[in-house]
Parts: sequence; C-alpha cells; structure tokens
Amino acid sequence: MADLFEAEPLPSPAAAVPLAERLRPTSLAEVIGQEHLTGSEGAIGRMVAAGRLSSLILWGPPGTGKTSIARLLAEAVGYRFAALSAVFSGVADLKKAFAEAEAHARAGKRTLLFVDEIHRFNRSQQDGFLPFVEAGVVTLVGATTENPSFELNAALLSRTQVLVLKRLDEEALGTLLARAEQAEGRPLPLTDDARAALVASADGDGRFLLNQVEMLVAASPDGALDTAALRDLIQRRLPVYDKDREGHYGLISALHKSIRGSDPQAALYYLARMLTAGEEPLYLLRRLTRAAVEDIGLADPQALVQCMAAKDTYDFLGSPEGELAIVQACLYLATAPKSNALYTAQKEAWKSAKAHGSLSPPKHTLGAPTKLMRDLGHGKGYAYDHDAPDAFSGQDYWPEGMSPETYYRPTDRGFEKRLAERLAWWNEKREGLQEGS
Repeated sequence: MADLFEAEPLPSPAAAVPLAERLRPTSLAEVIGQEHLTGSEGAIGRMVAAGRLSSLILWGPPGTGKTSIARLLAEAVGYRFAALSAVFSGVADLKKAFAEAEAHARAGKRTLLFVDEIHRFNRSQQDGFLPFVEAGVVTLVGATTENPSFELNAALLSRTQVLVLKRLDEEALGTLLARAEQAEGRPLPLTDDARAALVASADGDGRFLLNQVEMLVAASPDGALDTAALRDLIQRRLPVYDKDREGHYGLISALHKSIRGSDPQAALYYLARMLTAGEEPLYLLRRLTRAAVEDIGLADPQALVQCMAAKDTYDFLGSPEGELAIVQACLYLATAPKSNALYTAQKEAWKSAKAHGSLSPPKHTLGAPTKLMRDLGHGKGYAYDHDAPDAFSGQDYWPEGMSPETYYRPTDRGFEKRLAERLAWWNEKREGLQEGS
C-alpha cells in the first residue's frame, strides 16, 4: 500500500529521478555510515536476524539514512510499510493509519508505521500512539533530528528504543560520491582538492552531497574544477545549527566544558562555530560570564571583569569588530586558574539557609536606630572591628542555636591561594580570642 500523502509515481525516465532517490540502498547492507546499527552485532542487525522488531526512534542529523533504514527494516522482516510525516499529518491521518493497520493485522500482516519528524507532533498526538504500540497494532519507527529526551513524551520513550545515527564521516561520504559517479557513468570533473572540498561541504549530510553532485553534473563544466571554481559553482553548505534546538545546546555545552577543561583552542573553535552560524553574541557573553563565576570565581577575580568588559566593548563596537572582545574573554577564561569553590559554597549556603529556617541573627549584629530597639538590646556588645588589633575582633556572628559552618573552601590555585592563607590566619586569631575570653 502506498504511503499516506504520496501519490503513485508516474513512469519517468531514469534521468528525471533525483540522484538521491536513484541511489537509495536496496538492502540494509548497502546503508552507508551506520554499520554500528545495521551490522550483525548492531541493534538493527540483531532484530532482523530474530525476525521481529521493537518500536524505535531513529535520532540523527539530516541525510544519514533514517527513512531508508525504516523502509528496509520493513522489507527485511516482511512487515507492511506505512509512512506519515508529522509536518503534514493530523489526528484524522493517525486514526486512518491505525485503522488500516488493524485491518491488516486481522489478516495476519504486521505494520511498520514510519513517522518522519515525529518530534513535530504535540504531546497529545504523541499520546495517541501509545495504545496502538502497546497492543502491537503497529511497530512504530519515528525519525527525528532533535533530542528525543527533550521533544518526545516520557511515556512514548519508555515504549521505544532510541537508536542514534551518526553523521556521515569523510569515508562514508567518499563511498557515496563514488556510487554517484558510477550512477552517472563518469567521474566528476574535479581536482583532488576540489573533490575533498565537495565532501567537506556536505557536513555529514549524504542527501546534500548528492544534490550538489547533480548540480555539478548539470553544469557540465569544461575541464577539471579547482576548489575556487567549485565554490563559485555550487552553493556553500551552511552549518547545521538551530538556535532553539539540539545543535545550540550541544555546542554551548562543549564551549563551557572546554573552558572548564582549560583548552583554549577547543573553546575558541566552539565559539567560532556558534558565532559563524548566527548565534546571538549577547547570549554567548552571558554564558561566558556564567563560566567565569562558576568555574573560575575568586581563583582569578579578573575573569568576571573581562567578561563585563567584553560585553561593554561589544555593545560599543557591534559586529564584527566587537566579536574580538568576545574571543578575548573566551581565551582569558580558558587560560585562567580554575576553581568551583565559590559555586560549591553558594549551593551549600543556600541548602543551610533553607534547612535552618528564620533564625534571628545575634542581637549585637542588629541595627538599633530607635530607642525601643536599643532597649531590647539590639547592637549591645557589638565590637567595631576597625578599633580592634589587626582590624579583627573575632566576634561570633552566627545565630543563637546554630554552630558555625564552613561553606567557602578556597583552593590553592591562583588568587584563592592567598585567600586560603588569609582565612587560616583569621581562624587562628579567632580561636585565640575565644580561648582568652
């Protein structure tokens, strides 16, 4: 039975069929770049060998073979293949698909229901799959380019197995390019460097590569093209990046971790990835500032100053000149001494404040602007530290009934080494004063 929303194709010359369609694999063994799944030891290979499928979510970048794998899975185990696109389908289409699957099930034919862009269904629509998946009416295979843990219901995820498809590497794209040349019956008119540039321009997307090959063949250039001529002829591949989606969160996480790991080269690479893909510079400045206080803190107090200066500089200069200040802040953070003592202290102090409730500070620390408050003892016995030796009175500032606690534990790195020495000196003097009182 034909896929929903797909008309039966009209007979046409092979040349009229897009190259990507002509090169679709005819068996799982022909799928390129996903051998970790389709091989004999892979999850898909094991299912095919057993002759039974479980419901799956195929998660991977565009052009990595999700649709082909779903079709070939159905063929390999003798299931009926039905397809929907979440972009064009609604509740009525789902009901129709389930009704058809039930009819075929009564006739002894199992159905693999392939749902492309499944993350585009809302939560209620996703819930609609549950009874039919649980009852075995359909074996669901959903395809998504987005992180399923963010985009799919927990209930649906618990009933499916998530399989991660890899972006096609240089070797896989090279194999695909060789197949395209074989299908066209001639090698592409490219120098070796231009050939490598063509593969790199695909950015792991096999479909994009084949579309570029078609454009190149249709242009019929005279002689072999070098890299510059190829760049002029075909469109440049834009980075795979969506500021509201998985690419955004993956890259900002990699940037933050590279800074934390003191790798300025990697940090600069991820910063460049995001800026050249169109990320909002002020968002990156906010994330750099967060890294400054979370992963450096008082080990280098200038880290925070650098971030704020970069923000002011970017506001003043704008793009692209102001982006150099963002680079400076990024490299400063990545090369600064690291400490999360401030971040850890904050979490411990917040936890303690919630645990101890509304304990009153000791009276000697309270202000006494009125006679009543002075009569109640507010401020009585307070020692003004600047009048004490070394400007340190050693008084107890903790609430009554609460023992002193330690939240901030400076490291021996950067400026915190000096802070640790200073705290140790104060603690020693405090203990001496308390013993003498």
